[in-house]
This record gives sequence, C-alpha cells and structure tokens, in this order.
Amino acid sequence: MRLEDIYSECLGIIGPDVWDEIIVSCGSAAEADSIPGAIGRMTGPLGLPPYAAELARLELTVFRIGGTAMPGRVDTRDLNPALSVFRARWKGLASLITSDHETDRVRPEPGDELLLVWKDPSDGDVRCRPAVDEDLLVMKMTVEGISSRQVASEGRLAVSAANSAIDRAIRNGILLSPSSLLRREYSGWPPAGTCDDLYMSATSFTLQWHITQACDLHCKHCYDRTAREQPTLDDAIRILDNLHDFCLERNVNGRICFSGGNPLLYPHFQELYRRAAERGFALSILGNPSPRKMIEEIVSIHRPDFFQVSLEGLQDHNDLIRGQGHFAHTIEFLNLLKELNIYSMVMLTLTKENMHQVIPLGEILCGLSDTFNFNRLSLVGEGAGLKLPDKKEYVAFLKSYIAAARENPVLGLKDNLINIVRHQKGEDLFGGCTGFGCGAAFNFLSLLADGEVHACRKLPSRVGNIHETGLAGIYDSEQARRYRSGPAECQGCPVRHACRGCPAISHSHGLNIFSEKDPFCFI
Repeated sequence: MRLEDIYSECLGIIGPDVWDEIIVSCGSAAEADSIPGAIGRMTGPLGLPPYAAELARLELTVFRIGGTAMPGRVDTRDLNPALSVFRARWKGLASLITSDHETDRVRPEPGDELLLVWKDPSDGDVRCRPAVDEDLLVMKMTVEGISSRQVASEGRLAVSAANSAIDRAIRNGILLSPSSLLRREYSGWPPAGTCDDLYMSATSFTLQWHITQACDLHCKHCYDRTAREQPTLDDAIRILDNLHDFCLERNVNGRICFSGGNPLLYPHFQELYRRAAERGFALSILGNPSPRKMIEEIVSIHRPDFFQVSLEGLQDHNDLIRGQGHFAHTIEFLNLLKELNIYSMVMLTLTKENMHQVIPLGEILCGLSDTFNFNRLSLVGEGAGLKLPDKKEYVAFLKSYIAAARENPVLGLKDNLINIVRHQKGEDLFGGCTGFGCGAAFNFLSLLADGEVHACRKLPSRVGNIHETGLAGIYDSEQARRYRSGPAECQGCPVRHACRGCPAISHSHGLNIFSEKDPFCFI
C-alpha cells in the first residue's frame, strides 16, 4: 500500500508540499514505520499541528490492525487478536480517523486518552474509539478469567450488568466468542450452509421452572396435581448459579420461564425473581391473574419479557374448565398487563370440545392480548379424561386457523405441524413450539419443584434430578440425547429440523415417541 494511503488523514492536514518534504527527510528509509518519527522531528521547523505525529502513529496502528488475520473460529471467549489499546497524548484523535463529515470532527486537545483500535470480525473494517470503563472491565475479566459473579461479589457491577457488558463487547467485535454448543445431533437435513441450518444451533436456552405445585385453580385438564416439595430459597439460588454456569459453558443466553402451579404462590418468589434478574437471565412468567400490587412489585424489580395466562375457549366453556368467573377475571388482568406495559400472552389447551371456539376467542382477544396461541391437549394426569379431535378434523381446523391468522394479528403460530402447510405452499418455515420445532432437551428443559428435570412438562419425560447431577450432566445424558433426536420416523422429512411433531401427543396415543411420529402428521 502507498504511504499516502496509510497516512491519508495526516496528508490532508499537512498538505502535499510539506508531505513531500517529510518523505525527503526520511531519505532511503521512507517506509511506513519511519513516518511518525519524521513528522515529530519536522513539526517545529515546518509549523505542523502539534498533534500531527500522534495522528500518524494512530494511522500506522490502524494500518497494522487492518492487516491482522482473523481466526475462523474460537474455542473459548477471548480478546479479539486484532485489538490494540492505543495510549494517546491528545484527545479527539479518533474523530479524525472515523468521522466522514467535517462537522463531526473535533479539534484534538492536549490530554491523555485511551483508544481502542480493532478489526470488526463481522465486516473486516477497522474501528477506533475512546475506551470506556466498561471496555476495560470486560477486557480485564477476559484476560484474568474473572466471572460475572466475582465482579458482583466485589461490588463493582451486578451480574446482569456484567453479562450485558460482555454481550455488547461480543456484538461490537472487541471480544470473540465461540459458537453455541447447543447443536442438533442428527445429520442429513438440512444441507450445511443453507438458511435452514439456522435451526440446527440454538443461541439461548430456556429453563421452564415449575417452582411450586401450589395453585389457586383446579383445572379439569391439569396434567399434574401430585405433591412435590418445593425448594428452599438457598436451593433455588444454587439452581440459578448452576443455570448461569451451564449457559456460560455452552455459550448461550439463559432464559427462565417461571411456572407452577402458580409461581407467584411460591413464598420466596420475589426474592428469587430478583436474584434471577441480577444474574442477567431473560425472565417470563406463566401464571394466573394476580393482584395489581404484586405485579407492580415484580415490574419494579425487572419487567418480565412476557406474562402468560390461559383461557380454554369462550366464557361458558372456559369457566367450566377453570372455574366460575375465571374468564372475566382474566380479561380484566389482560387490561392490567397492557396498562403496565407488560407483553401478554394467552395460551389455550386445544381439545375436541373447544377447537371450534379458538378463532372466535382470538377475535375477542385482538387488542386485549399481544399474542394468543394454542397447544394440543396432552392426555396425562386429569387431562386424560378429555378428548382430542380426530386427525381429519384437526387438519381442517389447522388450515382454517392459518387463514384466520393472516387477518387477525393476535393469532400466533406455535404448533409444529403448521410447518407442513407452509412447506406444501412453498413458504418459509417458522420456529414452531420453541423456535426449533420440538425443543425438548435441546434448547429447553422443564424443572419441577422437587428438582426433577423433564424434557417436556406435557408428558412424563424425566431425564434427571438437578440436585443430584446438575444441568450439564443432565443435558449430556443419553436419555436427553434420545429426546433431542426425535422420532425415527421423521428421519429424512424436509421439515424435520423445524417440526418433529409433538411427543406429548404421541405419548397420549400410546405411541413410542422415539420411533413413531406425531399421529396428527399429514405430510
């Protein structure tokens, strides 16, 4: 590269005639490394701006950083190898390098300033800006192996704030992070490198935590009314730390969906919620309509990503399933969530009896709820006394629901089998139940109050106990791998990676969930 291109900003400041004198002063040694020193020696005699030599030194650093080879992948989180900390004796130099418009530039002033210069791995461009305290803390944490919890214990920053700072550094390219270690373990579809390959690797992991069995309702389709000992606050906090470590080890973001029973009946819920927020988890609540004061206290700690409640059809049918007055109470609660700016979701458990009420209920909920979804009934627990529609009825309903969803924005797409319709119409697939079709034991696990961990809460699918093994051991177990693999009959299916049906429905029909596909599948 020509010297004029390396030092373009200096050339623009000192002019071509003076530049030629500087080149001549270097003699035969006029190379990139010699220019900053030559400008420093000539600043007085030639009347150059006093910061010219410092600017040349910065431009040389930018040039060198631009030529740094970037690794194709990394195995551990580390500093970007094309990152340099530049100690400047003038403030404002970065604006001369990075500003496209003259009005954005500042005139450098005497004073020490630390600048970060790095090559952005996303596009290969070189960035330059003043370092802030957050940058220096993240760099120190990375180099010295200091965890977010250590930073929090020393009172320097909350765990969530430290995690957010790390995430920003990764997005900016200051840190390089390995890819998620949560990957599908089957081969053959989709072809590597296609857009569908996105469904093969998860960047977040969700723990649906049924923190208590206590519930203020007794629904006719409840899948588990057994007594389970709920954790002490100390045990629950240890679980938070176990989840935090697991997510760091697997290079994913952690999410917790608090559920139950009614999670708000757990006696230490607010303190546990606070501790979870401090650790930087994305938080949501699957619960029942609750008093305003309780919801306001939760929001004061951390606004949940969403609050999900349930309705089972129009008012008469819903109250038959969930109790007299529940429908009206839920509508009132949805208005409260809207007032408090909390994203609301409504879930319906679909049966033969309420299937025809789903679309009319969606019309009522339009404008009241942000999203309305349904799950097919799992015939376990007390739900075994209800009925599912037959396959022909369900497929017809599914197609009518998809058509209605085009007109009603509250109708969400969740059932994995919707991807069959989209595939048949040549449309792009969507994420289905968990963003990856069935995410059982992949990007999702259910934790029960007594520590049992299940691949999915909707069917008996025990894969371990968190108090005995911890999440890493459970996730890596052979039983969890079997759930991740999905039914053998789905092998080779063109929508497998975003579908795999619903194992809870297969279980409901007495099928082998590891070999036989969803009985409602119509591909």
